[in-house]
Amino acid sequence: MTITSPHNDQLKEIRKLAGRKWRDKLREFVAEGEDLLAAADAAGWVPLARLVAEGSGLDGEEVKPHLLADVSSLGSGTRALAVYGQRWAPAPVGPLCLALWGVNDPGNVGTVLRSALAFGAASVAFGPGTADPYGPKAVRASMGALFDVPVARVRDPTDLPGRRVALVAHGGQPLSALDGDVTLVVGAERDGLPADVVAACDEVATIPVRAESLNAAMAATVALYECNRRMAAP
Repeated sequence: MTITSPHNDQLKEIRKLAGRKWRDKLREFVAEGEDLLAAADAAGWVPLARLVAEGSGLDGEEVKPHLLADVSSLGSGTRALAVYGQRWAPAPVGPLCLALWGVNDPGNVGTVLRSALAFGAASVAFGPGTADPYGPKAVRASMGALFDVPVARVRDPTDLPGRRVALVAHGGQPLSALDGDVTLVVGAERDGLPADVVAACDEVATIPVRAESLNAAMAATVALYECNRRMAAP
């Protein structure tokens, strides 16, 4: 039966899941768009609910298109969305881990997840002040990588696996000198890593650039690429 009322309980829950407080409470999140839902299917994620626009021909419970558009976080609306349970790993793992500290832009977080998948990171750790990877913008920016890359919460740098390498804008050894099992710790573009986090790391590294700095997603991508390249070298 097609959902025809804006007061439908599932639609109400989806509206609430736009806020982090409700996502944290229910440990659920929403993914929108056929490509994201296909990525979730391919990774073996089973939706708690799957809603599709009436007449779209897609699998799921049909909803009047204007009602689906009303609960969508996309400006152009969507033909399909699904609710999933969040999956947090008990701890981050290596041999290559990326940790984000104070990276509060959800677009950067989603892009980092894509890079982590592309360059073989075993997990991504989320430190204090970092945007929710299950927020709508981060989920979209991940382009489905969220369904394949394990994510974990951490409170202290000592909880990170392997050698902890603080990535800073200036100072430290060149990134190309790194090898072995490592966690790359990346901070926000403007403020960088807190001094106590840098002090808790085993090493400090930098990416030589001509500009003042790279944003968090770009820095993480370059660092992951370099570590992956060295790990793959014979």
